[in-house]
Amino acid sequence: MMTITPEIIGYVAATLTTSSFLPQAIMTIKTRDTESLSLGMYATFTLGVLLWLIYGLYLEDKAIIYANAITLILASSILFMKVYNSVTNKTGHTSGKKQ
Repeated sequence: MMTITPEIIGYVAATLTTSSFLPQAIMTIKTRDTESLSLGMYATFTLGVLLWLIYGLYLEDKAIIYANAITLILASSILFMKVYNSVTNKTGHTSGKKQ
């Protein structure tokens, strides 16, 4: 019988939370549409993920490090697109319509 350890729980939690973010990240990166995304929320979220990564590094917890490193890359990409689209007044739609 397999014993559930805190490390296993950490890896399962990391996998679930990171994979739950993937569909939104993939869609946003693919379409470049950031109009419906909150700049404040994404800035706060990205900073939070960075701090979780630093915390994981401090604890040397691989589950926290891996999950937050991946999420930080994705969240930073989306945040960059959101800031770029906001500064240039682009919505990011790729439907072929004129902006």
